Amino acid sequence: MKHFKSLAELHRANGFPPPENPLLSLFRCKNVCSLGVTEFTGDFYMIGFKKLISGLFLYGRTKYDHENGSMSFVKPRQVVKLENLEFEEDGFLIYFHEDFLNGHPLHSEIKKYNFFEYEANEALHLSPNEEKIIWELYSKIETEYYNNQDEYSRDIILAHIDSILKYSQRFYKRQFINRSDLSGKVVSKFNKSLAAYFDSGSLQQKGLPSVTMMASQLNLSSRYLSDILKQETGKTAIELIHIFLIAEAKNLLTGSDNNIAETAYTLGFDNLPYFSRLFKKEVGISPNQYKKMILN
Repeated sequence: MKHFKSLAELHRANGFPPPENPLLSLFRCKNVCSLGVTEFTGDFYMIGFKKLISGLFLYGRTKYDHENGSMSFVKPRQVVKLENLEFEEDGFLIYFHEDFLNGHPLHSEIKKYNFFEYEANEALHLSPNEEKIIWELYSKIETEYYNNQDEYSRDIILAHIDSILKYSQRFYKRQFINRSDLSGKVVSKFNKSLAAYFDSGSLQQKGLPSVTMMASQLNLSSRYLSDILKQETGKTAIELIHIFLIAEAKNLLTGSDNNIAETAYTLGFDNLPYFSRLFKKEVGISPNQYKKMILN
């Protein structure tokens, strides 16, 4: 698999002219978008918008096959695969090297956008009005990109990229709300999976359930699972796991003769101080204090 350290390498491998900026590249896809190198990684981010008719677009572990106008976001060194793409309408790809962000607030802020960790089947689906907003921002980037870049260009372009990311965050929130029936099912499946993990004795055999493990069982990425749970319940996946474990701990401390260490072991904790800290954080008192309160 080919890895590109620079955008110039990506352009050369595909027989394209050099990019207008060594750290930024734009591809306007008019019905067809073809890259000679179909599978690659790179030291750059990618933001893409497309309405796919046929072909294969893959990143992460899953296939992109949406017919609606959708956006996808790829982080550096994530595998991307493009094959024989044909679009219903125009699309675009924005590539920017991670060094393009150096010294700019977006260098740290971009890490808060969890959708760079989503899988392809968790892409952002845009309404017609949302498409218009994204295209307007892309057009502004395109104008600046091809307009004799000067000392102001980088900040202007990054401001527009930042706006695309902020709007995308807003649109994802809308997507979660509009698909509340789906997110409700995710919450239900998540809780059922946790209960099944506990009932099967896996806590003692395999230890505490992780967000990655729970996401894998639900065929979702960890970040997407946490975000959709946060939208529906106000709690992230790890917070809900902790709430479940402490609820079971309170039940065991109330309904059995187990001491604190035995309770912790039953719940998959191999570190008693960690169990005690988590319990106090969730309940407000230590397990010992809780046990004494029950006995009294």
